[in-house]
Amino acid sequence: MYFNTNLKLLRKRRGKTQEDLAAALGMKRPTLGGYENNVARPGIDELMKFSAYFRIAIDTLIKVDLSKLTGNQLYQLENGQDVFINGNSIRILATTVTAENKENIELVPEKAKAGYTNGFSDPEYISELPVFHLPFLSENKKYRTFQLNGDSMLPIPDKSWVTGEFVQDWNNILSGDAYIILTLNEGIVFKIADNHIREDGLLTLYSLNTIYEPFHVHVHDIREVWKFVHYISAEIPDPVMPKDELFRTVAGLKQDMEALKTRVGLKD
Repeated sequence: MYFNTNLKLLRKRRGKTQEDLAAALGMKRPTLGGYENNVARPGIDELMKFSAYFRIAIDTLIKVDLSKLTGNQLYQLENGQDVFINGNSIRILATTVTAENKENIELVPEKAKAGYTNGFSDPEYISELPVFHLPFLSENKKYRTFQLNGDSMLPIPDKSWVTGEFVQDWNNILSGDAYIILTLNEGIVFKIADNHIREDGLLTLYSLNTIYEPFHVHVHDIREVWKFVHYISAEIPDPVMPKDELFRTVAGLKQDMEALKTRVGLKD
């Protein structure tokens, strides 16, 4: 049983003293101290209070050594993604960490995408990917960076590096937001999502470049989802033409066309 060590870990992650937590749960501080020091064991009523306060199932509090989890896994657990609570299957993510147990950001270059489609769940394959860190991103979330290929998401340039945050629960995909999605048939795609999972079990995926048609992906064909965070590019996107300038350009083209018609004798 890991209840005493888990209790101390969770209390400290909340920034609470024993006095603070005891007061919040309506118990005496020495009682709480006895639980943490493993000289006393809580009854079912007390366990239910701890479970409700930390939003973690009693089974998890007792059976799982939370100190072995990464910061990202603890963050997911504390935000309600506990298999014993929500009934969902936990999607196992192959990941790498530093010697200090901090999450790396793995880099998936264009040449590695084919291998990633088959090896995304293989810890050995993931461990061979290059890694880096960005100090302005949260240490409690999991990120991965993929190299963009093609012009479907213009004005984001081809060969940009797109970073995403791992999405555990696909019901939380927000329509209108951009996601990197690993699919069974399409491979890795970077698109704007329209979420119809609850109604139809589908995502409709759109490109920023409107010459590309939207398409549907069933949840059974999805393997991973990463919410777009930012991109890095060596290119400056093409400028968006101001409306007034666009009108002047169109008017100039019309004048040029009229002049051309006059020269070739097509003027009415």
